[in-house]
Amino acid sequence: MPKWRIIDLSVSNAAMNMALDEAISEAVRRKESVPTIRFYKWLPSAVSIGYFQSLKDEVDAELCKKTGVDIVRRRTGGGAVYHDSNGEITYSVIAPEVLFPKGITESYRLICGWIANALGKAGIAAEFKPINDIIAGGKKISGNAQTRRNGILLQHGTILYKLDIATMFSLLKVPKEKISDKFIADVKQRVTSIIDINPQVTEQQLKDALIAAFTEGKEFEFGALTENEKAAAEKLAKERYAADEWNYLR
Repeated sequence: MPKWRIIDLSVSNAAMNMALDEAISEAVRRKESVPTIRFYKWLPSAVSIGYFQSLKDEVDAELCKKTGVDIVRRRTGGGAVYHDSNGEITYSVIAPEVLFPKGITESYRLICGWIANALGKAGIAAEFKPINDIIAGGKKISGNAQTRRNGILLQHGTILYKLDIATMFSLLKVPKEKISDKFIADVKQRVTSIIDINPQVTEQQLKDALIAAFTEGKEFEFGALTENEKAAAEKLAKERYAADEWNYLR
């Protein structure tokens, strides 16, 4: 049974958050670091887009710049996501892929099961909905994305603590005529958050529940980034994730 490193909740900008995922993945691949689970937030708020998406098609880059919202392209697929600095906790699981089922859905089911378990510990009934969502009260409360490269699995995702739908859809490229009261109401029928379900749950309680569920049955210890990981992440953040060449790749 492998030993896991847990990196407690930290806060970084979008470029550094994605750079850390890659730097840790490389360190785990080289066996310089053990399998790692980290929890983090985004400051300032950010929009991340999937690896295969066109930034120009998906994001109002001018409004993001005007309002101080970061933009970053992920290494994982999936759609554009708005990360509110006060609205979510994000996690990353980084480990050799041999520790997980070979099938994509099955590996999502395993890791997303940890999220559902965490929400249960916070008093919120939730379940995995293939291929990569967590549903609570019939609505999406967590979206997740995964990639496997060089024998390493990276899965990251968000657990929505509270929602700012109006801001979300002002930054994502939804036709302005669609952003009506009815449109917002329709979205609220499909997406939910911790606060919507149980306003008594604090962010600290959510974080504690996530750590408890993600570490259940594992040998683990809390740890920090290594100096090599920090240096690699700083280089990647500057040269890739903050660079237009990467973010406007498509």
